[in-house]
Amino acid sequence: MYQRIVIKLGTSVLTGGTPYLDRPHLVELVRQCAALHQAGRDIIICTSGAIAVGRARLGFPDLAPTVTNKQMLAAVGQSRLMQTWEQLFEIYGLDVGQVLLTRADVEDRGRFLNARDTLQALLNYRIIPVINENDAVATSEIKVGDNDNLSALVAVLVEADLLMLLTDQPGLFTADPRTNPDAELIREVVAIDETLRQLAGGSISGLGVGGMATKLQAADIARRAGVDVVIAAGRAHNVIGRIAQGESVGTRFKALAHPLENRKRWILAGPKAAGQVVVDGGAMQALVANGRSLLPAGITAVHGTFQRGDTISILSPAQEEIARGISRYSSHDLAQIQGCQSDEISERLGYAYGPVAVHRNDLILL
Repeated sequence: MYQRIVIKLGTSVLTGGTPYLDRPHLVELVRQCAALHQAGRDIIICTSGAIAVGRARLGFPDLAPTVTNKQMLAAVGQSRLMQTWEQLFEIYGLDVGQVLLTRADVEDRGRFLNARDTLQALLNYRIIPVINENDAVATSEIKVGDNDNLSALVAVLVEADLLMLLTDQPGLFTADPRTNPDAELIREVVAIDETLRQLAGGSISGLGVGGMATKLQAADIARRAGVDVVIAAGRAHNVIGRIAQGESVGTRFKALAHPLENRKRWILAGPKAAGQVVVDGGAMQALVANGRSLLPAGITAVHGTFQRGDTISILSPAQEEIARGISRYSSHDLAQIQGCQSDEISERLGYAYGPVAVHRNDLILL
């Protein structure tokens, strides 16, 4: 049912509420992921736990809760956490690749494209990306702050169609199930409103930084980008496989829009075009009539100064704007490769970001 799946695993899921990683349960989670991967699905893991692993490694030192101390614990724990994932996936003959992100990597469009290209390359080679926030170096200005919202940004980044937020709770309830025996599980959410937000509480495990409120934020981000979201208990039987097959597990948030259309709306309503390129008649025909990407061969002129990842206007031979899109190359690069064939890009620049100047997925016709 779902092809590209981001799975966020909270600290409480990985530790079972203890101070240590619950390795038997991690093996079970990896088994479920491996089964989906071997069935042809794309799997991306967004993992918590680096600080908890670092704290355990150092013998649970009595440290002040400063940013520096948390970064130190993350630096110690991150490599050990990654080593654990690597060893467990190796049981099933699967390779993993570590990706550390900060908010700056998804807010800056150039870095956004670089991160997207890296993740896509990993998936193309059937390598499972294991993602965490780069806590060891991130400052408060560039931190996402919790892995719930980070996983939502990753889901947007890789154009996933499903985001699983696995936690120590079965889902979102009508009241706090820890204090109200009449609380009922909300099976499906149609609209995220203030009433629903008030139902979301904070983290209670003391191990992680996210609670149900951050999961609600993450669900809102992802569903607006065309991603279905499910909040469910990470220790429920075969939870990953069951959610992936569309079974009613936990609380489901249906996507609001197809991600391609959502992205095109952002291109249209986003920042003003940083520059312009003029195309020839053949390229105009390919764009307008055939729905193709813009190739360097069809560009006849480059105007303005812009960077890779900036939004640019695409002009017809008559200088009329016919489209707008995200450039894969800077203005300096495009000036060097305009009119050339795609297989000549590396020869002219000494590197290449792919064969197209603007991909059709990053382009909207006007």
